[in-house]
Amino acid sequence: MDKKWDERYKNPEFAYGREPNLFFKEWLPKFTPGSILMPADGEGRNGVFAARLGWQVTSFDQSREGRQKALLLALEQQVSIGYIVGDLEQLTFESASFDAIGLIYAHFSAARKAAFHKKLDGYLKPGGIIIFEAFSKRHLHFRQLDPKVGGPGDMDELYSEAEITADFKNYEILLLTEEEVILNEGTYHVGKGAVIRFVGRKAT
Repeated sequence: MDKKWDERYKNPEFAYGREPNLFFKEWLPKFTPGSILMPADGEGRNGVFAARLGWQVTSFDQSREGRQKALLLALEQQVSIGYIVGDLEQLTFESASFDAIGLIYAHFSAARKAAFHKKLDGYLKPGGIIIFEAFSKRHLHFRQLDPKVGGPGDMDELYSEAEITADFKNYEILLLTEEEVILNEGTYHVGKGAVIRFVGRKAT
Protein backbone atom coordinates (compact mmCIF):
# COMPACT_ATOMS: atom_id res chain seq x y z
CA MET A 1 0.00 0.00 0.00
CA ASP A 2 1.06 3.57 -0.61
CA LYS A 3 1.60 5.17 2.82
CA LYS A 4 1.36 8.63 1.28
CA TRP A 5 -2.40 8.26 0.90
CA ASP A 6 -2.91 6.84 4.39
CA GLU A 7 -1.04 9.84 5.78
CA ARG A 8 -3.16 12.23 3.73
CA TYR A 9 -6.49 10.61 4.57
CA LYS A 10 -5.97 9.94 8.29
CA ASN A 11 -6.72 13.59 9.17
CA PRO A 12 -10.32 14.30 10.23
CA GLU A 13 -10.82 16.77 7.37
CA PHE A 14 -11.61 15.35 3.94
CA ALA A 15 -8.54 15.99 1.78
CA TYR A 16 -10.59 16.74 -1.36
CA GLY A 17 -13.82 17.71 0.35
CA ARG A 18 -17.07 15.84 0.88
CA GLU A 19 -18.76 17.03 -2.31
CA PRO A 20 -18.39 15.18 -5.61
CA ASN A 21 -16.19 16.41 -8.42
CA LEU A 22 -18.22 18.94 -10.42
CA PHE A 23 -17.69 17.28 -13.80
CA PHE A 24 -18.71 13.89 -12.40
CA LYS A 25 -21.71 15.52 -10.73
CA GLU A 26 -22.75 17.06 -14.06
CA TRP A 27 -22.45 13.92 -16.19
CA LEU A 28 -23.40 10.94 -14.05
CA PRO A 29 -27.11 11.90 -13.74
CA LYS A 30 -27.39 11.77 -17.54
CA PHE A 31 -27.23 7.95 -17.45
CA THR A 32 -29.51 5.26 -16.07
CA PRO A 33 -28.19 3.91 -12.76
CA GLY A 34 -26.62 0.46 -12.76
CA SER A 35 -23.30 -0.86 -11.48
CA ILE A 36 -20.35 1.52 -11.37
CA LEU A 37 -16.66 0.96 -10.62
CA MET A 38 -14.82 3.85 -8.92
CA PRO A 39 -11.03 3.37 -9.05
CA ALA A 40 -8.91 5.61 -6.82
CA ASP A 41 -12.03 6.73 -4.95
CA GLY A 42 -10.06 7.95 -1.93
CA GLU A 43 -12.40 9.18 0.79
CA GLY A 44 -15.44 8.27 -1.26
CA ARG A 45 -16.91 11.62 -2.25
CA ASN A 46 -17.67 10.48 -5.80
CA GLY A 47 -18.70 6.93 -4.97
CA VAL A 48 -21.09 8.15 -2.30
CA PHE A 49 -22.59 10.64 -4.73
CA ALA A 50 -23.17 7.84 -7.23
CA ALA A 51 -24.85 5.75 -4.54
CA ARG A 52 -27.16 8.64 -3.73
CA LEU A 53 -28.30 8.57 -7.36
CA GLY A 54 -29.13 4.88 -7.11
CA TRP A 55 -25.96 3.33 -8.54
CA GLN A 56 -24.53 0.10 -7.13
CA VAL A 57 -21.03 1.29 -6.26
CA THR A 58 -17.77 -0.62 -6.05
CA SER A 59 -14.96 1.71 -4.98
CA PHE A 60 -11.34 0.83 -4.50
CA ASP A 61 -8.17 2.57 -3.44
CA GLN A 62 -4.81 1.81 -1.88
CA SER A 63 -5.66 3.49 1.43
CA ARG A 64 -7.34 1.86 4.42
CA GLU A 65 -7.74 5.33 5.94
CA GLY A 66 -9.58 6.42 2.79
CA ARG A 67 -11.91 3.43 3.04
CA GLN A 68 -12.80 4.20 6.66
CA LYS A 69 -13.73 7.77 5.80
CA ALA A 70 -15.64 6.72 2.69
CA LEU A 71 -17.76 4.28 4.67
CA LEU A 72 -18.37 6.97 7.28
CA LEU A 73 -19.45 9.43 4.59
CA ALA A 74 -21.78 6.80 3.11
CA LEU A 75 -23.31 6.23 6.54
CA GLU A 76 -23.86 9.96 6.99
CA GLN A 77 -25.52 10.13 3.56
CA GLN A 78 -27.62 7.03 4.35
CA VAL A 79 -26.31 4.98 1.43
CA SER A 80 -24.05 1.97 1.09
CA ILE A 81 -21.03 1.36 -1.11
CA GLY A 82 -18.65 -1.54 -1.57
CA TYR A 83 -15.05 -0.53 -0.98
CA ILE A 84 -11.99 -2.68 -1.67
CA VAL A 85 -8.50 -1.78 -0.48
CA GLY A 86 -5.76 -2.86 -2.85
CA ASP A 87 -3.73 -2.10 -5.94
CA LEU A 88 -5.24 -2.20 -9.41
CA GLU A 89 -2.62 -4.74 -10.47
CA GLN A 90 -4.02 -7.27 -7.97
CA LEU A 91 -7.69 -6.41 -8.43
CA THR A 92 -9.77 -8.82 -10.49
CA PHE A 93 -13.39 -8.69 -11.60
CA GLU A 94 -15.23 -10.74 -14.16
CA SER A 95 -15.19 -9.39 -17.69
CA ALA A 96 -17.99 -6.92 -18.50
CA SER A 97 -19.05 -6.53 -14.86
CA PHE A 98 -19.93 -2.83 -14.80
CA ASP A 99 -22.27 -0.42 -16.55
CA ALA A 100 -20.02 2.57 -15.86
CA ILE A 101 -16.57 3.53 -14.61
CA GLY A 102 -15.75 6.82 -12.91
CA LEU A 103 -12.10 7.79 -13.37
CA ILE A 104 -11.70 11.00 -11.41
CA TYR A 105 -8.06 12.09 -10.88
CA ALA A 106 -6.88 8.49 -11.24
CA HIS A 107 -3.25 9.18 -12.14
CA PHE A 108 -0.89 6.28 -12.79
CA SER A 109 2.78 6.00 -13.67
CA ALA A 110 3.69 6.28 -17.33
CA ALA A 111 4.61 2.60 -17.45
CA ARG A 112 1.21 1.50 -16.16
CA LYS A 113 -1.31 4.01 -17.57
CA ALA A 114 -2.22 2.29 -20.83
CA ALA A 115 -2.21 -1.20 -19.27
CA PHE A 116 -4.49 -0.08 -16.45
CA HIS A 117 -6.90 1.58 -18.86
CA LYS A 118 -7.00 -1.63 -20.91
CA LYS A 119 -7.71 -3.64 -17.78
CA LEU A 120 -10.53 -1.31 -16.73
CA ASP A 121 -11.96 -1.40 -20.25
CA GLY A 122 -12.27 -5.16 -19.90
CA TYR A 123 -14.45 -4.73 -16.81
CA LEU A 124 -16.90 -2.44 -18.63
CA LYS A 125 -19.92 -3.85 -20.42
CA PRO A 126 -20.46 -3.12 -24.12
CA GLY A 127 -22.43 0.11 -24.26
CA GLY A 128 -21.03 1.10 -20.86
CA ILE A 129 -19.90 4.60 -19.95
CA ILE A 130 -16.61 6.06 -18.76
CA ILE A 131 -16.56 9.47 -17.09
CA PHE A 132 -12.98 10.73 -16.81
CA GLU A 133 -11.37 13.87 -15.44
CA ALA A 134 -7.67 14.22 -14.67
CA PHE A 135 -4.88 16.75 -14.96
CA SER A 136 -3.52 17.40 -18.43
CA LYS A 137 0.12 17.81 -19.35
CA ARG A 138 -0.36 21.59 -19.43
CA HIS A 139 -1.26 21.41 -15.76
CA LEU A 140 2.42 21.17 -14.80
CA HIS A 141 2.76 24.88 -15.61
CA PHE A 142 -0.05 25.78 -13.19
CA ARG A 143 1.34 23.47 -10.52
CA GLN A 144 4.70 25.21 -10.72
CA LEU A 145 2.97 28.57 -10.30
CA ASP A 146 0.87 27.42 -7.35
CA PRO A 147 1.53 24.02 -5.72
CA LYS A 148 -1.78 24.22 -3.80
CA VAL A 149 -3.61 23.24 -6.97
CA GLY A 150 -2.17 19.75 -6.54
CA GLY A 151 -1.67 16.99 -9.07
CA PRO A 152 1.39 14.94 -10.07
CA GLY A 153 4.68 16.72 -10.58
CA ASP A 154 5.76 14.20 -13.21
CA MET A 155 4.78 15.09 -16.78
CA ASP A 156 4.46 11.40 -17.71
CA GLU A 157 1.70 10.89 -15.13
CA LEU A 158 -0.38 13.68 -16.71
CA TYR A 159 -2.71 13.15 -19.66
CA SER A 160 -3.23 14.31 -23.23
CA GLU A 161 -6.23 13.99 -25.52
CA ALA A 162 -4.10 11.76 -27.77
CA GLU A 163 -3.47 9.31 -24.92
CA ILE A 164 -7.16 9.08 -24.15
CA THR A 165 -8.17 8.44 -27.76
CA ALA A 166 -5.44 5.79 -28.04
CA ASP A 167 -6.39 4.02 -24.80
CA PHE A 168 -10.14 4.13 -25.44
CA LYS A 169 -10.21 3.82 -29.22
CA ASN A 170 -13.25 1.51 -29.25
CA TYR A 171 -15.45 4.21 -27.69
CA GLU A 172 -17.98 6.66 -29.02
CA ILE A 173 -16.70 10.02 -27.80
CA LEU A 174 -19.50 11.94 -26.13
CA LEU A 175 -17.05 14.58 -24.90
CA LEU A 176 -13.29 15.02 -25.09
CA THR A 177 -11.78 18.36 -24.22
CA GLU A 178 -8.89 20.04 -22.45
CA GLU A 179 -9.95 22.91 -20.21
CA GLU A 180 -8.57 25.35 -17.71
CA VAL A 181 -10.58 25.17 -14.49
CA ILE A 182 -10.66 26.76 -11.06
CA LEU A 183 -10.61 23.97 -8.51
CA ASN A 184 -11.97 24.23 -4.99
CA GLU A 185 -11.88 20.64 -3.74
CA GLY A 186 -10.86 20.37 -0.11
CA THR A 187 -7.26 21.19 0.81
CA TYR A 188 -5.31 19.62 -2.06
CA HIS A 189 -7.11 20.81 -5.22
CA VAL A 190 -7.30 24.58 -4.85
CA GLY A 191 -6.59 27.05 -7.64
CA LYS A 192 -6.26 27.18 -11.40
CA GLY A 193 -5.33 24.06 -13.32
CA ALA A 194 -5.67 22.30 -16.67
CA VAL A 195 -7.66 19.09 -17.06
CA ILE A 196 -8.68 16.53 -19.65
CA ARG A 197 -12.39 15.70 -19.59
CA PHE A 198 -13.69 12.64 -21.38
CA VAL A 199 -17.03 10.87 -21.55
CA GLY A 200 -17.15 7.79 -23.75
CA ARG A 201 -19.52 4.94 -24.55
CA LYS A 202 -17.94 1.55 -25.20
CA ALA A 203 -18.79 0.01 -28.55
CA THR A 204 -21.42 -2.71 -28.52
